[in-house]
Amino acid sequence: MDNTKMAMPRKNLTLLAIGFVVIIIGFVCMIGGGSSDESFNPEIFSFRRITLGPVIAILGFVIEAVAILWIPKKKNNTDDFVEL
Repeated sequence: MDNTKMAMPRKNLTLLAIGFVVIIIGFVCMIGGGSSDESFNPEIFSFRRITLGPVIAILGFVIEAVAILWIPKKKNNTDDFVEL
């Protein structure tokens, strides 16, 4: 695998995976049982479902954007210059 180049460096792919997991955690925080036919369940308006879940999911999307746009610095900058 030394001769082939990946579309993104390994660090970016790791950040993508972390962002995906954070998004899943945010959506899991938002799910839960609803109201039954006969009684109202006020749990649907809990802090976890209304505030915490969406904030975590949005944080995951921000991590995804950073992972896509972030360009790691090169270790050796001599490749950019031509010697005469």
